Amino acid sequence: VIHAAWKYGVKKLLFLGSSCIYPKLAPQPLKEEYLLTGPLEPTNEPYAIAKIAGIKLCEAYRDQYGCDFISVMPTNLYGPGDNYDLETSHVLPALLRKFHEAKKEGRKEVVIWGTGTPRREFLHVDDLADACFFLMKNYSGRELVNIGTGEDIAIKDLAALIARIVGFEGEIKHDLSKPDGTPRKLLDVSKLHGLGWHHRIGLEEGIRQVYEQEVKDRF
Repeated sequence: VIHAAWKYGVKKLLFLGSSCIYPKLAPQPLKEEYLLTGPLEPTNEPYAIAKIAGIKLCEAYRDQYGCDFISVMPTNLYGPGDNYDLETSHVLPALLRKFHEAKKEGRKEVVIWGTGTPRREFLHVDDLADACFFLMKNYSGRELVNIGTGEDIAIKDLAALIARIVGFEGEIKHDLSKPDGTPRKLLDVSKLHGLGWHHRIGLEEGIRQVYEQEVKDRF
């Protein structure tokens, strides 16, 4: 796709990366310049390497041919059309379904993995689309740009928030035999804010919207 964009004279291209491109032990929050400063998280290293290759390819076409190809790094996403399979989904949609089904079935508790202390950042897909459109119009730099909210939440607090939105009144328990994962994963979005873009959809508002429009009557 990147080669074809150059070959057929596409005026601008935006390459979507992923926050997993950053080193496993990079300082928090994650700044754009931390790319390739240390080893990657082994469990998603192949995916991260593919994303990094795309970033470097865009840089190479820019350097060699003057192409206006930019790269952005979104944080964890959620929103309409998500994957709610409890075996393969990410944490936010998985919790939404878990709490919804627990309420529907009258269960007294929901079990979540680990201590619940790891912190994660979440961005609504509509905000991602808005940010990408903004950058396509207003940014033509060689350096990549993080896209996120600049705010994170502990998984246990996310679970409590989702329980409240869903209306689950039972107990939240922790399975301490399960791993916690990376303690924190937060993007530094000062560059994006400096360009003039900020997210618009708050986490509670976004989750409530997804629950009411997609999850409530689906499961």
